[in-house]
Order: sequence, then structure tokens, then C-alpha cells
Amino acid sequence: MGASLARNAARNGATVAVYNRTTEKTDAFVTAHGSEGKFLPCKTIADLLQTLPQPRAIILMVNAGKPVDDVITELLTTTHYPLTTDDILIDAGNSHFSDTERREKMLSEKNIHFIGMGVSGGEQGALLGPSMMLGGKTEAYERLRPLLSKMAAKDGSGGKCIALIGSGGSGHFVKMVHNGIEYGDMQLIAESYALLKNVLGLENAQIADTFESWNKKRELKSFLIEITAQIFRKRDDLGSGDLIDAIKDEAKQKGTGKWTTQSALDLGVSIPTMTAAVDARFMSSLKSLRVAAAATLGTLDTKNVKLSVNQVRDALLLSKICSYAQGLAMIAVASAEHSWSIDLAETCRVWKGGCIIRSTLLRTFEQAFAEQRDLKNLLLYPAITEQFRKRHQKWRKVVSSGALAGIPLPAMSASLAYFDVLRSAQLPQNLTQAQRDFFGAHTFERTDLEGVFHANWQ
Repeated sequence: MGASLARNAARNGATVAVYNRTTEKTDAFVTAHGSEGKFLPCKTIADLLQTLPQPRAIILMVNAGKPVDDVITELLTTTHYPLTTDDILIDAGNSHFSDTERREKMLSEKNIHFIGMGVSGGEQGALLGPSMMLGGKTEAYERLRPLLSKMAAKDGSGGKCIALIGSGGSGHFVKMVHNGIEYGDMQLIAESYALLKNVLGLENAQIADTFESWNKKRELKSFLIEITAQIFRKRDDLGSGDLIDAIKDEAKQKGTGKWTTQSALDLGVSIPTMTAAVDARFMSSLKSLRVAAAATLGTLDTKNVKLSVNQVRDALLLSKICSYAQGLAMIAVASAEHSWSIDLAETCRVWKGGCIIRSTLLRTFEQAFAEQRDLKNLLLYPAITEQFRKRHQKWRKVVSSGALAGIPLPAMSASLAYFDVLRSAQLPQNLTQAQRDFFGAHTFERTDLEGVFHANWQ
């Protein structure tokens, strides 16, 4: 992605100094792409710092964690031309937002600007137009905006998918939640595939046709649905049949989904769909255990269930909306916690193009938060509430059918539970509070009297 961002900047008129710790990679990059714009290859950090005119703007694309700190230290302590007043350092990797907050504070004390920039779109998106979520000071953002706006994807409404999300680590936080929603969306699509294949008995070509038809309608039209249809049409170049059938069912991850769940726990926010998606990847990695368990437990007396493609579509749609609702609610809580003043309508707008979770649904979400700035949850927006009223029975049918057929639907079930909890004025946690008070004297509140109470249960 670093190479793609460099090419994107050069294609948009910037003179780009490029450096990689492996000189051969820098040389190969310039040989392959030097004709696309003006590149200045550098062999050392000192060369890079000397080549860039002051005040400098430097984009880092290195692995999150210690490598970022190591590069910052080198930029600050190099003997020749170290970072100085008004330079801008941009971390465009998937750093944890708390690290970004720490680095921004440290560099601001040296009068150096630090921007945590979430970038979504993958390698191709970074080249052709990504979604960019920046966190930092307005002064630095305004200096970067003319070039970055040219580089960013179009939002479909005459704007570009770039915004100053807020201060400090807000940009990386929003990108982290974006990735959490991405995890949820991918898992929901995978569960829909399992239903289409194992309950409806569709072949790969029919599954491709199904996802392709869903992508033609506004409700489910999205990047992930689009590429899913293409995946089921791909033939295996190294064997016979379709490539999807030759891919091992173990999903990897780079950590941002896990970070989202951890951060939600810290904030006291419920994101069950995204957490279920993370758990599903963990469970998928237990391949040898699953194979052994399948030999022992795999054949169960499951009832013959019937579903329709339209029911699966509606269940996927409502589950997806719940996943977005959880992520946006989490951003709102974090914004208040850290005084970031994040505009949720603007966040949805920035996600409308370039990024992995881009979807026509985001137009409605943007409108919802633009019309109701104090909207507590996306599911309370009238147009969205109506979708749930009309379709929730089909959703329940799909989740129950999956259970009867022995097909795990962790994310879809989690979305349904989230919806049902949210619409329940009375939950059974009064019993939970009674139990806590019984064994630990943790006290409880009453519905009819003010104050905190403890009962003598025995």
C-alpha cells in the first residue's frame, strides 16, 4: 500500500521522495513506476530528509507497534536534517489509536505535527483512490488536504472520501472500527454462503448468480457483495474445478478486529456481531480439532428445513445494518470519551467510496445522522426501523433454520440478539443483579424507590 500511495501522489502532480530500508526495493519501484510521475529515490533516512523541502511532509507505511516508534526515533535523532518545527509526520498504517495519541503528544511538544491517517481500500484502492480518515490538528490537515483530496476516492455526491475525523488518535480509531465492521460484514456474507450451499443446495455458479443479483439492487449493493460474486466464478488455475473449493477454511487476521472488540469492552459498548466475527476466525483456525470433532459429532439428527434465497437476503441485510449500527454507536461513545467531536454523518460519507465497506447503505446512514445529530442508535432512524418491522420474521426464520440444520450462524445470530435486546424495555438482568447481591452484597437499585439497596436473601 505504501508503494501504491506513492504512485497515487505522483500521478496527482506531487514530487515524491521514496525510501525503503531495502535499497533494492526502492530501485525496483523506480524502475517499474518511474514513468508515472516524478520520483526521487533515497538510499538512507538522511537522504530522504535532505531531499524533502521544509517544512516536510512524510508518510510512514510500516508495521504497527515498535517499528513505527523505531522509525520516528530515527527521524528525530539522525545526525543530518532531523525532523524539526512544523514538519508533518503521517502514520498511514493500521496503528492502535492509543499509540497514535501518545506519539502525537510527544511530537507536539517538539512542535512537530503528527497525523494518524486511517487508509482503506487495499493495494488497488491506495493507488486508484482510497478512503482517508485523518486524526490530528487542523493546521496540518489543511496543508495536506490539497494533495490528499486529489488522491482520495470520490464519495458519489460530488465530494472526496477524506476528512479530518478529529484530534489525536481519532482517525486510527475510526479506521479500526471500520475494520471491525468489515470483519462482521465478511462473516455475515460467509454465513449466507453456508446457507445457500448447505440448505438450499446451490452450486457455485448459482451462488455467484445470487450475489450478483443482490448487488444489482440498492439495498445490498456493495464492494464485498460484488467481489463475492466474482470469487464464485473463479476457476482453479492449479487444479480442476472452482478455486473456492480448493481454499482451506481457516481465516487469518492482522489484529484490528481483535482491537475493536478489546476497545469496545474498555468503553462498555456492545458490538456482538463484530465480536462473533472475530471468534469465528479463531474457531476456524482449529482445523484439526474440527475435523476430529466432525468424525465424532458431525452427523446429528437435524430436521429437514426449507429456506428461500429472498429470506437469506433479508437476513443478511438486517444483520449488516446491525453491524454498522454497533460500530457507529461505538464511535460515538469513544468520541465523547476522548473529546474528539466526531461527526457520524461525515464518517459515513467518507466510507461511501474507496474503502472495503463501501455500500449504498451508507447513503441512508449519512442521511440519518445528518438529519438527527443526536440520534442514539442507527436502528432508531424511522426509515431503518421500518425495514426491521417489515423483514424481521424472515430474519428469525433464517436464524432458526440455521440452528435446526446444524449450520453455525454466529454473526447473524448475534445481530438478531442485538436487535432484540435493543427493543426490549425489560431484560432479565434484574435477576443478575439479585444474584450479585445474594452472593457478593453488590447491592441493587429498585424500580419504585430511589437509592441503593441490599437484601438479606437467606
